[in-house]
Amino acid sequence: MKHMRIAVTGSTGLIGTALVRSLRADGHEVVRLVRRPPAAADEARWDPGTGYVDPAALAGCAAVVNLAGAGVGDHRWTEAYKKEIRNSRVLGTTTLARAVAALEERPSVLLNASAVGYYGDTGDRVVDEGFPAGEGFLSSVCVAWEAAAAPAHEAGVRTVFARTGLVVAREGGAWGRLFPLFRAGLGGRLGDGRQYWPFIALHDHVAALRHLLDTSALSGPVNVCAPEPPTNREVTAAMGRVLRRPTPFPVPAPVLRLALGEMAQDVLGSHRTRPVRLLESGFAFRYPDIEGALRAALDRGRGA
Repeated sequence: MKHMRIAVTGSTGLIGTALVRSLRADGHEVVRLVRRPPAAADEARWDPGTGYVDPAALAGCAAVVNLAGAGVGDHRWTEAYKKEIRNSRVLGTTTLARAVAALEERPSVLLNASAVGYYGDTGDRVVDEGFPAGEGFLSSVCVAWEAAAAPAHEAGVRTVFARTGLVVAREGGAWGRLFPLFRAGLGGRLGDGRQYWPFIALHDHVAALRHLLDTSALSGPVNVCAPEPPTNREVTAAMGRVLRRPTPFPVPAPVLRLALGEMAQDVLGSHRTRPVRLLESGFAFRYPDIEGALRAALDRGRGA
């Protein structure tokens, strides 16, 4: 990839921070879109709530990467927080897509975050990008999220949806909470443990996003997860081996529902998702198995 100017939203999150670091290491100019007043030369203002983007921020950009969205697991799913989860994604994507479409010189690609939650609970069924949307709150959010990018697509901008699995990292996300629990010897399977967890190592996630930016033949949905998702039972066993801790405390489904409310259905749901389009386009995973991804996350945390 030649050196480019790239606008990124969600740049302070787990994935955004790692992506910006990777892009800059290769000499790309990154403009970070922020909702607060800009505090650095590389920042520019945007406001998804009002539909505003600083027009100078997108000028000359070859790519726009949209990673913004309220954390799905940050709070209990009250009706108010569900609205925030949805609006932070849909309004943000709408704002960027319209701004991109209005440019005289448009970027070549809009890379928009999405999630494997698009497919809903798939049980034991293997699903790829050709499968329709499932049922449930997160599925409906993903459908609206992706549809919001229509103005950019209709303006001829290559639009890619990175349907992401659970990112394995110590710094944040689901595993940012799981590592301390398991290290304390309090980890265990969730429910019956037979649900599939589509994961991806943080290193592979960033590499996949870079691949999507570079690969002009890819557009539309692309599953960004490891080739073979393990079950929660297999994840639990791997965590025990890697951290050298027992995993004796299974959490029954009724307890999860009591503790998490509606969000429990996503934790207990099964997503047997395969990254068919990513693999067919030649992407190679560095950490295709869960144990390797876990060890890489721990090594990264130690500064390796």
